[in-house]
Order: sequence, then structure tokens, then C-alpha cells
Amino acid sequence: MKVAYRTSIGKQRNDNEDYVDVFTNLAGQHLAIIADGIGGHQGGDVASAMAVSHLGHEFEQTKLTTPATASEWITRQITAENQSIIDKSNQFADLNGMGTTLVAALYFTEEVVIASIGDSRAYLLRDGKLRQLTEDHSLVNELVKRGEISRQAARHHPQKNVIIRSLGISDDARFDLNTYPLVLNDQLLMCTDGLTNMVDDQTIQAVLTSERTAEEKCDHLIELANDAGGLDNITVLLLTNFSREVAD
Repeated sequence: MKVAYRTSIGKQRNDNEDYVDVFTNLAGQHLAIIADGIGGHQGGDVASAMAVSHLGHEFEQTKLTTPATASEWITRQITAENQSIIDKSNQFADLNGMGTTLVAALYFTEEVVIASIGDSRAYLLRDGKLRQLTEDHSLVNELVKRGEISRQAARHHPQKNVIIRSLGISDDARFDLNTYPLVLNDQLLMCTDGLTNMVDDQTIQAVLTSERTAEEKCDHLIELANDAGGLDNITVLLLTNFSREVAD
């Protein structure tokens, strides 16, 4: 496995409320997480940092070795972290209303478990073709699903940043959880909407299929998002799947 990640404040924000990190447990398995904080006076960065650091710390203490046990574990942990963010929000007035999106990948060489809530995304590039694995929990995506607007119109909708599910906002933090097979040379991209609102999927695919290194691909995606306006914080993480013989 090869992993690289980058984050940028963008060109319009005063603070970076995105948080990203990769963790390794006692069995040598990996957890990659991206969170995009929302709400509260200073609460967004607190919520995203809590989600990533708490989940990561708990994962480092585990000996999980299978997707099935990992799915059970992350279900419990996300539910607990949702309550922790709510409790912290209720404890401090300036954090009231804070929450965060979350996309997490538990990597097992031949399979990956993806958990997501909000509009941070995971994509899979295989054989040169990019496929979005996660579904946006957003107002405009609901409008698209109901056939009220097109996907193209959704990109420019004035309420495209309104999300309908996140951690820390409701006791019922419904998240998506799926397991996907991995094959040699698959690339898993995780990102916040600071990338996908600025750069279309076709361009992302072109970057991932280029001859750049993983780090250079991350840098270039951030550069493209900033060149397009950088209206939000931008975070990208790229995981490349290699065979066991050459894995890190």
C-alpha cells in the first residue's frame, strides 16, 4: 500500500476545518480518515479533529484483521463519536451546533471497508476508469435522485453545500457502510467537497491516470481546486493498492 495526502485552506477561508490522517493498528492494518467540520463559532475544526483523532486512537489499540470485524468496530465507534461531539457541543456555547462529515477507509489489501456520512467522498480508479463509491448526503443529491434537477445543475445549485446528514447534529447519525473488493493497482481517492465542487470527475480521473507520483497527484488536485477559485478547504488522500509482495 502507498498512501499520500494533502490539505489546503483554499483561497477564501480564514481557517482550515478539514482534518485528515492515517492510522495503523496492532495487526498492521490501516485506517484512513477525512473529516470536514461544519457549524459553531469555532466548532467545525473541533468536530473534525475530534472525529479523526478519536477514531484513529481507538483503531491503533485494536487487532482487527478482517473486513467483517472492522465493520462491526467502526459502527460502534462512529455511533459513540457522534454522541461525544454532541456532548462537547452542549458543554460549550461557542461550539453549539458543530458537526462534521466523515469518510473513512479500513484497508485490507484485497478489500476495503468504507464508512461515510455527509458529502466527503471516496472514489475508486480501476483500469483507468473513476467510480464514485460514496453517496452525498446533501440536499442537491436528494433533488437529483428525485429527478427535480440534473447532475450538471447540481454542481451550480445555490444550496449545493447544504448537507442533510453529519456527525454531531442528531442522535441518529445514519452513515453508509460498504465493503468493496480491491485488485492490484487500484487507486482509492478520498476527498472533501472543496475538491469536488471545484474539479469535475473527468479531470480527477485524468490526474489519477497520469504518470505522477501519489504525492504529485495530491498536489496537482489541490492546485486545480485552488486555480478554479478555492472556495473551500481542500483535502485529498490517495491510496494505491499493491500486491502483498510489494506492499509497505
